[in-house]
Amino acid sequence: MAESSETLSFKEFQLHDKDTGSADVQVALLTRRIEHLTEHLKTNRKDHSSRRGLLKMVAQRRSLLDYLSKTEADRYKKLIDKLNLRK
Repeated sequence: MAESSETLSFKEFQLHDKDTGSADVQVALLTRRIEHLTEHLKTNRKDHSSRRGLLKMVAQRRSLLDYLSKTEADRYKKLIDKLNLRK
């Protein structure tokens, strides 16, 4: 069940039908995992290993977004608008 909702969410970020590794898709999947882990950490405040994983995911997403902003500025702007990453 969760797998089908996950596949639906990154379909809109794919550049073509078989695209699973572009920066857009990776950022979308990382954002979904970050949101899930953030909710987990709200209830489990002392889970330091998950907190470390969260920080690594945020850093990875940041580096992918930096890459996109340098190479494809229009895709970067569309992506942050769709994911509501910047306010």
